[in-house]
Amino acid sequence: MYQRLLENLTTAVVYLDDALRVRWLNPAAEALLAVSESRVRGTRLDCLEGDGGAIAAVLSKALAARHPFTQREAVLLPAGGEPVTVDFTATPLSDNELLLEIEPRDRLMRISREEALITRQETIKVLSRGLAHEIKNPLGGIRGAAQLLERDLPDPQLAEFTRVIVEEADRLRDLVDRMLGPNRPIGHEPLNIHKVLERVRALLEAEHPRVEYARDYDPSLPDLHGDEAQLIQAVLNVARNAVQALEESAVAAPRLTLRTRARRQFTLGAERHRLVCEVAVIDNGPGIPAALQETLFYPMVSGRAEGSGLGLSIAQSILHQHQGLIECDSQPGCTEFRLLIPLECCA
Repeated sequence: MYQRLLENLTTAVVYLDDALRVRWLNPAAEALLAVSESRVRGTRLDCLEGDGGAIAAVLSKALAARHPFTQREAVLLPAGGEPVTVDFTATPLSDNELLLEIEPRDRLMRISREEALITRQETIKVLSRGLAHEIKNPLGGIRGAAQLLERDLPDPQLAEFTRVIVEEADRLRDLVDRMLGPNRPIGHEPLNIHKVLERVRALLEAEHPRVEYARDYDPSLPDLHGDEAQLIQAVLNVARNAVQALEESAVAAPRLTLRTRARRQFTLGAERHRLVCEVAVIDNGPGIPAALQETLFYPMVSGRAEGSGLGLSIAQSILHQHQGLIECDSQPGCTEFRLLIPLECCA
């Protein structure tokens, strides 16, 4: 009866002996550690060395002291090779028995990060719209006054100065409009995401022929419902930023990879989706400075002297209209932007 209860727990449970050899593990542990119980029974779990042997040392210490021990955010290395961040509790049952309970943290940390990102984007949207209103009203007055003044100027040569005022007012208005992002509702047409990516690749190849463009597409991806023009704009903004960073950093062999994958039972923010399309834009550039990574999607924030800082903010806004979002991981030699779009979002 107790074994049946353990087998149906969502928490991973591993039963170890005093040499930290596996005597039993439940299905949740098999899924988390990417191993089968029959395969690892009687052996030590290699994944316990994921923190340089620190996890195994903690388990041995708990067993020797006969006292439960909990550790937060330890790193396991399952058989699949992808590191997993977990909380674990080691409970000695006797001198030669140890119960290990493992709770994965990656998903919870990811949900928390995405919820913060979504909340931040909504805050930016509200602030931007308020700021746009406060800027555009006086701009309209300045522009109108300059036009009236031009009519009454005694010297026609002075009209050059009023034209400068009008042109600069128009430029500021356009900048504010761009900061707000697309102001029309998204389309709901079926589209092939690879058609979007091929359009982006063609544009970039024409603009930046020195960069190598690689494709890693999942041909099994179904069509999604959305706005093709806006998605082209979003992917192009992200990819163009990457290519410009590659060229400015003078990477010896600049390379941009466009990759697609399907993610099943995937959580975006607090909502779980049956199927999500992941578009990854990966470059081998110098990486994004740590100081910029937290504010990447803020309007008017840019790591480039001549950048407007609007491209990523607009791209994130477009993804939000498709009920998706953009994530970023960056380190020297590899920066990856992931555009995540629920495939059923607009169906």
